[in-house]
This record gives sequence, structure tokens and C-alpha cells, in this order.
Amino acid sequence: MAGDVPAPVVVRVQTDDFDSTAETARLTGGHAAAAGAIVTFTGLCRDEGGQLSALELEHYPGMAEAEIERICRTAVERFALLGISAIHRVGKIAPGGNIVLVIAAAPHRHAAFDGASFVMDYLKTSAPFWKKEHFADGSEGGWVDAKESDDRARGKWA
Repeated sequence: MAGDVPAPVVVRVQTDDFDSTAETARLTGGHAAAAGAIVTFTGLCRDEGGQLSALELEHYPGMAEAEIERICRTAVERFALLGISAIHRVGKIAPGGNIVLVIAAAPHRHAAFDGASFVMDYLKTSAPFWKKEHFADGSEGGWVDAKESDDRARGKWA
């Protein structure tokens, strides 16, 4: 992670859960001392006030990974990150379950926070994922529309 060695970029889309501690260790490897800050963000499935039994996530295979990698590489360059990981789950996820993990390592805290936030804001608006709600009463909702608040959050990076 020093000199001319490129910063590691880890991108995965998977059905299996993830372990943020193990993923942080994997990203930083033996180079944790070079980082002054490591920021992790874990997005969880909400129960929407007890109404939701699961959130089903689908993606466009290959395209989703490529877009997330592009976003991550942009973050590495823009914020001088030492490394970044973005792991997104697909399939049915119960309330409280992990959906997404972003880990940003940087020499200083502001860069790590900004890098992680940048990746999440772009991931929410640019990566091809679709969400469908499954309700506690057994009914199935439609596909969830994108939120204007996500577009506004992304706009702050323009």
C-alpha cells in the first residue's frame, strides 16, 4: 500500500453474509500501520416498523460488479485511499440482516469518511440493483423506487 503499489480494491456481490472484522483485516493485510483511519459502513435491512419480513435484492451480474469497481477506483483516486472494499448481498434478506459493507482505509480520517460516503452515495444511485419488499402479512410488495434523497446525496460530490 505504499509507493507505487496500487491501492487494493475489493468488490463482491454475493448471497452469503459477510464479517466486517474479517473483511477489514483482509483489506488492510499487513499494511494496517500505514492507515491513520479505517471507516466501515454496514447497511442493514430495516423491518419498516414491523411490516417487512424480507427485502429481496437482485442485480445485473457482471455489470453491477463493474460499476461498483469503477466507483471504488474513483474514490481511491479522489480521496487518496489506501484501499477500499465494497461487498453487496443479493437474495432475500431478513430485517436486521447485512446488506452492504463499505470499508475505506486512508492516511487521515476525513479521507476515509469521505471515501466511504462517496462510494455509498454512488452505489445507491448508479449500481444496477433492484429491491422488492416482502411483508410480514405474507403479501409481496412491488419493486422499490429510487429515492430523491439518494440522488441529492450523490449530488454533493459533483
